Amino acid sequence: MAASCHSMKRGFYTIMSAQFCSSLADNALFVAAVELLRTDGSPEWQRAALVPMFALFYVVLAPFVGAFADALPKGRVMFVSNAIKVLGCLMMLFGSHPLIAYAVVGLGAAAYSPAKYGILTELLPASQLVRANGWIEGLTIASIILGMLLGGQLVGQHLSGILLSFDLPLVDTGVDSPAEAAIAALIAVYVLAAWFNTRIPHTGVEMRPMPRDAQALLGDFWSCNSRLWHDRLGQISLATTTLFWGAGGNLKFIVLAWAAVALEYDTTKASALTGVVAIGTAVGAVVASLRMRLDMATRVIPLGIGMGLLLILMVFSRDIRVAVPFLILLGGLGGFLVVPMNALLQHRGHNLMGAGRSIAVQNFNEQACILGLGAFYSLSLKLGLSVFGAITAFGLAVAGMMWLIQRWHCHNCNRHAEELEHLLHLARQDTHH
Repeated sequence: MAASCHSMKRGFYTIMSAQFCSSLADNALFVAAVELLRTDGSPEWQRAALVPMFALFYVVLAPFVGAFADALPKGRVMFVSNAIKVLGCLMMLFGSHPLIAYAVVGLGAAAYSPAKYGILTELLPASQLVRANGWIEGLTIASIILGMLLGGQLVGQHLSGILLSFDLPLVDTGVDSPAEAAIAALIAVYVLAAWFNTRIPHTGVEMRPMPRDAQALLGDFWSCNSRLWHDRLGQISLATTTLFWGAGGNLKFIVLAWAAVALEYDTTKASALTGVVAIGTAVGAVVASLRMRLDMATRVIPLGIGMGLLLILMVFSRDIRVAVPFLILLGGLGGFLVVPMNALLQHRGHNLMGAGRSIAVQNFNEQACILGLGAFYSLSLKLGLSVFGAITAFGLAVAGMMWLIQRWHCHNCNRHAEELEHLLHLARQDTHH
């Protein structure tokens, strides 16, 4: 392993550092935004709406961000993305509605995503891509855990007290609350990420200018999307991963809301619990990567039904000693489910349309699901359901949709057995190469 790490190009570590800082700040900012809305006395549904607002531009701009990432050097795209995130933070500090400001941060994140994956294929040989992706996923999970913890600590009494005691002479910053102090501190983390972006080497790959015709981009994107949804294995893996990320994306808020009601935790303590789910996910992912093969991927679908049902059981837990193993199990099921399904999806996507386009399609579907499920959850609250009621409805929706995906796959197995056998045979060959 040591030798192979040294053979990774220098630029790889710069990319990892930039990616880590940017993702760390995204997750800490989420906690700060929740706290900002809470201290402003906004209703619970607005806090829940932060998650779908972040996903909004991912969905709207999906057909275009890939082409934008290919039109400029990737390091510059990432720099611009971090600058947009800083703008979102400043809007939050200077009186824009937090939901609108957070959507602007989501706009930066949407532009960032294809660049961060795309630059790896430009920088590294194919033989190192799996390991590089492993590094990125591992660091992303670490940055989620540490970001949620950092956000919780920044709005906590101890750190926010220190931050608020900084006084700039002759300047009235207007930063008066713990949440605002946290957001101001996170601007520095985004600036650090942007500095790393300027150090990313030019890979020498020629740029492809943005097509003049937006219509053509849209048409190409939709044809790729429908091609993946019509593939007998692609549709099942896409449906499963989409639902997993849709649920997982909203889970970080659901855990915060549940801990506040069931355990009477403040934002600082509750944010630590979301880290527990991520630890479970990481363990599940590692076990799956050791135990599962590509052609066995569809066998994990029942775990998705289990995830939905576990969410409903969470409502009855009022004790932290029960909650922690529970949350680890919830994350573990998710991690074990998503790794083989993701690999199967990448395999089919790569064969049908190439990696870049299939990642764009995948991002679009996942973020659309986060948006849809997030809107469903915040609407449940707005219509007067309690937090427990809304979580139960959410869990039932996830379990029900996973059950439908399982029925769909069984139907495919019965009606299109030969075609599926052929596709699984391709997947087996792909595993052995």
